[in-house]
Amino acid sequence: MTYIEEYYNFLLDNPEKACHKVLTVYKKLVEDIKNPKQVSFFNKITESNETHTFIFNEKRGNKPIEFIERFCKHSKGKWAGRPVELELFQKAFIQALFGFIDKDTGIRKYKKGALFIGRKNGKSTMDSGLANYMLTKDGEGGAEVYSVATKKDQAKVVWDECKRMIKKSPALNKRIRCLVGGIFYDETESFLKALASDSNSLDGLNAHFVVADEVHAWKDKNLLDVMYDSMSAREQPMLLETSTMGTIRESVFDNEYEYFSEIIKGYEGLSDIVDETVLPVIYELDSPDEWQDERKWYKANPGLGTIKKIKDLRDKVNRAKNNPNELLNLLCKDFNIRQNGQDKWLSYEIANNEAVYEMKDIQDTYAVAGVDLSSTTDLTCATILIFKNGIKYVLQQYFIAEANLQKKIQDDKIPYDIWEKKGLVTLCEGAKINYTDVTEWFNRMHNDYEISAMYVGYDPWNSQYWVEEMKAYGYNMIEIRQGAKTMSNPMKELYADLSEKKVNYNNNPILKWCLTNTSVKRDENDNIRPVKGHQQRARIDGTVSLIIAYCVLAEKYTDYMNLMEE
Repeated sequence: MTYIEEYYNFLLDNPEKACHKVLTVYKKLVEDIKNPKQVSFFNKITESNETHTFIFNEKRGNKPIEFIERFCKHSKGKWAGRPVELELFQKAFIQALFGFIDKDTGIRKYKKGALFIGRKNGKSTMDSGLANYMLTKDGEGGAEVYSVATKKDQAKVVWDECKRMIKKSPALNKRIRCLVGGIFYDETESFLKALASDSNSLDGLNAHFVVADEVHAWKDKNLLDVMYDSMSAREQPMLLETSTMGTIRESVFDNEYEYFSEIIKGYEGLSDIVDETVLPVIYELDSPDEWQDERKWYKANPGLGTIKKIKDLRDKVNRAKNNPNELLNLLCKDFNIRQNGQDKWLSYEIANNEAVYEMKDIQDTYAVAGVDLSSTTDLTCATILIFKNGIKYVLQQYFIAEANLQKKIQDDKIPYDIWEKKGLVTLCEGAKINYTDVTEWFNRMHNDYEISAMYVGYDPWNSQYWVEEMKAYGYNMIEIRQGAKTMSNPMKELYADLSEKKVNYNNNPILKWCLTNTSVKRDENDNIRPVKGHQQRARIDGTVSLIIAYCVLAEKYTDYMNLMEE
C-alpha cells in the first residue's frame, strides 16, 4: 500500500483529525493512483494543447523519502544527530509530489507543491531535506536550488538548516561543500543558495528547485513570479511553497491561498479552476470555533503528539481562553485561521463572506446608498445597499484617477489593474477623480437594472458640486458626517451583520480588503469611528462608504421599508 493510500485510510478512520480540504485532496490522489486519466495542458512554447496520461510510480515517489531518512540528521534539541524519521502525512505529501509521472516521458506531473500547515509541524525539516535531495540525487546536472524569501534572513532559515543537516551527516558532509556564499555539490556542479528580493540581482536564474518559505509574510508577488519563471528551461523543475497563516491580507499569500482553494473545490466539481501542475495541501480548522475542541486540533497540526507537543498547545489554548489578546496569534499560527493585525476592527473570519449573487437577484428594487469621495491618492467608493429577505446586499464601484493607476499599484502593492478588468474599478480620465463618473454609475444602475437609490449619503467635505449634480438627477442627498457620534451605532450594526453573514457583498475582493484594513478609534463614551491602522496605504474607503450607507439606512429606515413593501 502506498503512503498516499495509507494516509487517506487514516483520515477516513479518524474524521475528527481530517480537515475537509486535506481529505478532498487525498481522495483525489487515491483516485488518480487507481484510475490514471488523461490531462490536457497548454504548451506555451508550441502554443497548442497537449494531452498527457499520468501514472503513479511508487519507486519514484519514495526516492526523496528514502534519501531524507537515510542521510539527513536532526540538528537541534534532543533529536540532534539522529536520523530524520518522516511522519506519515509528510511521506504521503512527498510521495504524491514526486510519484506522479508522465506515462510516456517519465517527467514529473507536479511543478508546484503547496503545504500550508500550523507551526511546529516539521515544515522546515521537510523543506531542508527535500532541498538537499534536489541538490544531490534528482539526476539534474548543474541544478540550481534556492531558498527564497523577501528578506535574506528569512531565506537563510531553510538554507541554514540544510547546512546543519549536512554537517551532522558523515555521508553528506564528505560530498558537499558548505561555504559562506552557498552549498555546493561538485559531482553534478550544482549549488544551493539563499535568495531574497533585496538581493543584488534576480536575473539569469535557472532554478531546478525553489523553496518559498513563510509566504504569508510576503508583500510582493514579483519574487514568486520571477522564481517560477526561472524554472522554464528545466525539464522537471519544482517550486515548493510552505507557510503558516499570517496577518497580511490581499497580498501574495491570499492570492495563492484562494487559488489553491479553488483548485481543491474543482476536485469536487465546485469550481471551474483546473490546474494539474499544482499539488495544494492546506491543513486548517474547518471552523474557528473548533479551537477549543482538542479532538479537532489535528486538522491544522498533523504532527501533534509526535513532532509538536500537545501539552504546549494545551497551555496556549488555556492562556487564550483567559487572555483574548493571545487568541489571534493562536488561531493564526497554530490553527491556520487567517487573521488581521491586533489593532484591526474585524477578524478575517468575520469580514470574509464568499456568498455571491447575480444582478437579476437584486434588480428592480429600491436601495439606499453611501459615497466616500476622494481626490487623488485614496479611492472613491460608491455603495448601493439593498435590504430584502433578511439579507443586506451590497453593490460597490470604485473610482481611481487613471494617471495615478500605475503609481497606486506600485505603492499599495494591490492589483487595481486586475480589478479594473473585472469591472470593479472605474478609471477616471486625468489625475483626479471625476465625480461625474460616480453620478453616471448610479444612473447606469437605475437605467440598466432598475435599482433606485432613494437616499444617497455623503460626507460634506469637497462634495458641493457633485451633490448639486446628483440632486439635478432627482436623488435625495443625505449629509453624513464622519464622526463617532454619527457612525458608532451603524458601525456596530454592520459588525453584527457581518458576524452573522447577513451582508452579501458578492465576495468583492476590494471591500474585503478594506474591511480587514479598518481599525477603530473610540471616544470617552465608547463611540467608535473607522480609521486607518498603522499601514497608511491600506485603504478603508470601501468600508467607509458602506458605513455611510448604513447610516442612511438607520436614518431613513421606516421610509425605506415602506417603499420595499409597496
